[in-house]
Amino acid sequence: MSTVIIDYGSGNLRSAERSFARMAAETGRGGPVLVSADPDRVRKAGRIVLPGVGAFRDCREGLAAVPGLFEAVAERVAQGVPFMGICVGMQLMASRGLEHGETPGFGWIAGEVVPLRPADPRLKVPHMGWNELVIDRPHPVLEGIGTGDHAYFVHSFHLVPRDPAHRLAHVDHGGPVTAAVGRDNMFGTQFHPEKSQRVGLRVIANFLAWSP
Repeated sequence: MSTVIIDYGSGNLRSAERSFARMAAETGRGGPVLVSADPDRVRKAGRIVLPGVGAFRDCREGLAAVPGLFEAVAERVAQGVPFMGICVGMQLMASRGLEHGETPGFGWIAGEVVPLRPADPRLKVPHMGWNELVIDRPHPVLEGIGTGDHAYFVHSFHLVPRDPAHRLAHVDHGGPVTAAVGRDNMFGTQFHPEKSQRVGLRVIANFLAWSP
């Protein structure tokens, strides 16, 4: 079955497509990698990847603008298909986002997407560049990734889960910043695996092999 990367007009998906296709070819897992906004393809997908760049509200509205797409993603994930959210795609897993007002998400990870407010005023927002991961709890998609490994971030908001068990990893940017979340068949990264070199490719390979 295919791995479908959802295309709803949120940024250039070519880098993500290349990285997922490369790891699918190298591992023999995940089937063909397709970029699509077709709800019917989503309903037939064996894995779903939801990227996102920009503001929470814009991404949520972009999904809603494609007839049936939001519902197809929610339906397939409810059926247990492995799901991976990236950057704002991960944030959309939350109950709601507070960027440009209150906007509901999928509600899969109870919690809110809130602004970054570093305790050190010298630290800039957006949080942009490489940062050291701290692994909070083991997860199959983080296998082979350890505390001290680096990943690439570009964001001004982050997801704060209501249940701490749903936070799988964080980084320090004037305080703890959520780097990865997950529960059941759902996993998400605030960092961009397609831009995170060895660490990112390992995360992608692990996701393609993951059987929740």
